[in-house]
Amino acid sequence: MSTSITGRSAVDELPGPDGRSPLAGDRAGTGRLGDRLFGGAATASGLLVIALVTLVGVFLVAQAIPALQANQANFLTSREWATAGTSPRFGIVDLLWATVVTSVIAMAIAVPLGVAIALFITQYAPTWLSRPAAATIDLLAAVPSIVFGFWGLTIAGQYFEPVAGVIDAALGWIPFFAESEGGPSAKSTLAFAGVILAIMVLPIVTAISREVFAQVPTAHKEGALALGATQWEMIRTAVLPFGKPGVISAAMLGLGRALGETLAVTILLSALNDGAPFSSSIFNGGATFASKIALGIQEANTATSTGALIAAGLVLFVLTFVVNAIARVVIERRKAFSE
Repeated sequence: MSTSITGRSAVDELPGPDGRSPLAGDRAGTGRLGDRLFGGAATASGLLVIALVTLVGVFLVAQAIPALQANQANFLTSREWATAGTSPRFGIVDLLWATVVTSVIAMAIAVPLGVAIALFITQYAPTWLSRPAAATIDLLAAVPSIVFGFWGLTIAGQYFEPVAGVIDAALGWIPFFAESEGGPSAKSTLAFAGVILAIMVLPIVTAISREVFAQVPTAHKEGALALGATQWEMIRTAVLPFGKPGVISAAMLGLGRALGETLAVTILLSALNDGAPFSSSIFNGGATFASKIALGIQEANTATSTGALIAAGLVLFVLTFVVNAIARVVIERRKAFSE
């Protein structure tokens, strides 16, 4: 009669009439001390994270409510930002627009480029090239954001100005791409801030996509090649479908980084003058939630002005939370579909 790794007969380990294994009590009921300690530590860590997020949300709400009650304008639709005096008026329309535009530009550049780099490293490049290339991309993640900001302002910006001119000449008839007369230079616009953000989130997208593509089962790839598929057809039918949930996760993590980036955007963006008409052009200045908080915190000398900035931070907190929740739903649906 065969025995299992526990030293007991395999028959002794068969489920009883009630459907439970005779060893269920030995393994699940008591367990080893190390297992119980690890399980307790893992549970406590998970609960701690939930508690911290909840406390941050409660703090933001509690600090923002008094300022919102004192606000004389509609917080969600107003373009004003005047928190001084007895009649504060502030809203988030301009902040929301700048935050969304710069983040979308960043993801539109970083996701296709990051996926292409990950495919090259895992599917095309030889070993002697793939490892240094992966390390080089990963090194970008170690560069402080303030360095990206100064680099963009002093070096990369001068090369972006001719690009902005070409885009304006070709697509300037569309308000979204039109350069405004007397507006900020191209290196201080939402478009260029989005480009710098794309470079900053590129290591995240590339690293996660690379790890996912490297885990594609060899049998799937060899099966596609054996059926006569070319290298690209194999990637399109075997690699990309397998790695799609991972790419979505990478994009959402990169989007979270782009939404909350502060220093680089603060250095690059040119602030709009109070009372300036709204412009939908990406070649205009502005302020994101993060840069507005960074610039305004120095002048937050009253409870109302501080509360207004905290209210803006609350919107950014909710926006980031919603983006990650949507990503989680999409990934779970993709998993259910793939199974």
